[in-house]
Amino acid sequence: MIELDGRPAGEDALAALALTNYGHFTTLLAEEGRVRGLELHLERLVRDCRLLFDTALDPDRARALACRAAPASGRRIVRITVFDPALNLATIDADAHPRILVTARPAPEADPGPLRVRTAVHRRDLPEVKSVALGPALRLRRRARREGYDDVLFTGSDGEVLEGGTWNIGLVREGRIVWPGGDVLSGTTRQLLRRAGGDPTELISLRDLDECEAAFATNAATVLRPITRIDHREYPASHPAMSRLAETYRTLPTRTL
Repeated sequence: MIELDGRPAGEDALAALALTNYGHFTTLLAEEGRVRGLELHLERLVRDCRLLFDTALDPDRARALACRAAPASGRRIVRITVFDPALNLATIDADAHPRILVTARPAPEADPGPLRVRTAVHRRDLPEVKSVALGPALRLRRRARREGYDDVLFTGSDGEVLEGGTWNIGLVREGRIVWPGGDVLSGTTRQLLRRAGGDPTELISLRDLDECEAAFATNAATVLRPITRIDHREYPASHPAMSRLAETYRTLPTRTL
């Protein structure tokens, strides 16, 4: 499914998004037509629209358009992208009139398995915005995969642990969950789990990883995925703290999309 403002998306609009690549999005997991953290997704869309386009976005309209992509049964990954097809390299300074693109795909049924990641020094531009400009992150992911890893973990130039290209990292240290702080995009799943568990954010360095007992990735699509390797460091694929966190997620309330 690919709809722009509730109608099939035309080639011109998709070409504008591909060629200019200016906008923002959120991705959510709809299960039986219901979503965890729906309010966080909508708040993100409103906030990012104001930052990138200097204008307001109607969250109720975004929700109604996304609802068309989420059937009452089954699991679906729904992406809501906000962009203005009229903006291009020559008109980027014009007043914006953002439009809403909704795409959907079936959620994978199989467990994707643990991640093996390598680190790379990289800090995203406007890390608080979930931007469609994924080129640098994908370039680093491609390099990591071609070198035998599954993905890449961003670090600051001083060795500060930040985030993955499309996920947050969580760590287990002394039996408790710790979320790396710093300039990162705080994903909706991370926010939900932090609120539920009251777990802290701390500045974590690469050296600190040696003292961690386990690591995992979170995002809206895969929820919680073990990380079994970071560079040369090996971690178990399961840990009691991670199991408790996964159970916490399952008990979180849902809302009808």
